[in-house]
Amino acid sequence: MTASRDRTAGSRDRTTVPPAEFASYYGRPVVKVPVWRHDIPAYLFSGGLAAGAALLAAGADLTGRPALRRGGRLVSLGALGASTYFLINDLGRPARFHHMLRVAKPTSPMSMGTWLLAAFGPAAGLAAASEFAAALPRHGGLGLARRLLPPAGRVAGLAAAAIAPALATYTGVLLADTAMPAWHDAYPDLPFLFAGSAMVAGGGAGLVAAPVAQTGPAVRLAVAGAAMETLAERRIARMGLTGEPYRTGRSARLIRAGQVLLATGTVGALLGRRNRTVAAFSGAALLASSLLTRFGVFEAGVASGRDPRYTVLPQRERRAGQEAGTGP
Repeated sequence: MTASRDRTAGSRDRTTVPPAEFASYYGRPVVKVPVWRHDIPAYLFSGGLAAGAALLAAGADLTGRPALRRGGRLVSLGALGASTYFLINDLGRPARFHHMLRVAKPTSPMSMGTWLLAAFGPAAGLAAASEFAAALPRHGGLGLARRLLPPAGRVAGLAAAAIAPALATYTGVLLADTAMPAWHDAYPDLPFLFAGSAMVAGGGAGLVAAPVAQTGPAVRLAVAGAAMETLAERRIARMGLTGEPYRTGRSARLIRAGQVLLATGTVGALLGRRNRTVAAFSGAALLASSLLTRFGVFEAGVASGRDPRYTVLPQRERRAGQEAGTGP
């Protein structure tokens, strides 16, 4: 009888105790927020553009589209140069990039990314240099270079295209490897989002750089990238609590603006295959879309790190689930 009363009293006490409210230590972030400046999202965009343009240039080379090939190779090299600048500027000293080449660590996305850039750079550079072979004199030492550069450029361009998928996606792996909840929980989809964004940027660059008679591969690349990017964005937005930064605030506004430009550029690319002005406008819209997407993803991760509830509440839910599964 006494035990029954004790159980009843204990049950009554449990029901009258209000659930604990969420709080962190003085409202401070639980994880250390990255101190990265806007050089990093610019680096994410330019690296993806370099990869997408290299892939497009290789396809143009194999299908006999010289203007599209030339534009893709030159854009790839220029974007790679910009990407290297943004990375070194964020690191603070150029020597830090060189020091990362002292070690190759397969489990580190940053280490692998450094080596990818180091391998991609010479290949993209040689491919771009071969585009100037026709301007060299026919005789003398430069005449030999004029004969050797085009075949060497083709091999280098294909090598750059082979590295391009890894270059386009490793930054998604890099962000997902951090403790920022909005990045970490999106690890299955961020590489696909960045791959699609790189394809969109490469296709957009091709639409701007080449005449409409040669932009077929650029349109197809952009459409495929748009489909991949849209699917990945929808999956990330449905993540739950840690997907909230992608749906609200500054990051959501950037991503939505990118989606509008992506739809505009894709439709324009499909409808403007015979109009140079429409094709160029569509390409510019696709490039801007890719840029805004990278900045939106960056802002979402930083926002999730600043608000401690994105770190603590999912941990509490996982712990409660574990206790419920192992309880009597």
